[in-house]
Amino acid sequence: MTIILYDLAGAESERRFSPYCWRTRLALAHKGLEVETVPWRFTEKEKLPKPNQGRVPVIVDEGVVVHDSTAIALYLEEHYKDRPSLFGGAVGRGLAAFVQNWTEGVVQPALTRFVHLDIYRHVAPQDRDYFRRSREERFGMTLEEVVKDRDARLPPFRESLLPVRRTLERQNFLSGSAPAYGDYILFGVFAWARAISDFELLSAGDPIAAWRQRMLDLFAGLARRSPGYGDF
Repeated sequence: MTIILYDLAGAESERRFSPYCWRTRLALAHKGLEVETVPWRFTEKEKLPKPNQGRVPVIVDEGVVVHDSTAIALYLEEHYKDRPSLFGGAVGRGLAAFVQNWTEGVVQPALTRFVHLDIYRHVAPQDRDYFRRSREERFGMTLEEVVKDRDARLPPFRESLLPVRRTLERQNFLSGSAPAYGDYILFGVFAWARAISDFELLSAGDPIAAWRQRMLDLFAGLARRSPGYGDF
């Protein structure tokens, strides 16, 4: 039976830009599950199945509603044990938790300050007032100020990725010779940026850039086929 995924979309229905939804899309593909995606926008909270938290991702699987990317990954691992594992066991699950905390605590906050104004330019017209107001309240400044001097902040951001870079100098994926959920967590933020911004986050020779290309090609180019900027 087809799983339904509610996925954040921009003005164009096919432009998907939530890092959390990208984790879930790749996790579902990893499990080889049939999926129908439903484009959802910030101001359409009433359209989500209940119970929900007013945000995505949300999946519906044979009447079971699961929200939050982490909860969805754990649900898929438990309910589809006959499919390829997202974690490779308890140790892999623990390491994925570390990748998630590092991504959400270090990488994503820094990356946000490069692309947030670009997000505003791509959200659906009915979402623009909400997006600008809510984000400017969150940051305590205008969106224009959020991304100010981003060129000057780019070198320190790239340097902060050193642990990932050193890992990918020695293996194709964070998880080793093949991708797993830890890869999907980190890649989610790059897929998010690619969807809404032409600001290049990585230098051409960076091993992380090569990894990003491999991630774009996974599952018959699932992420690469989604609207985005450049060949990255």
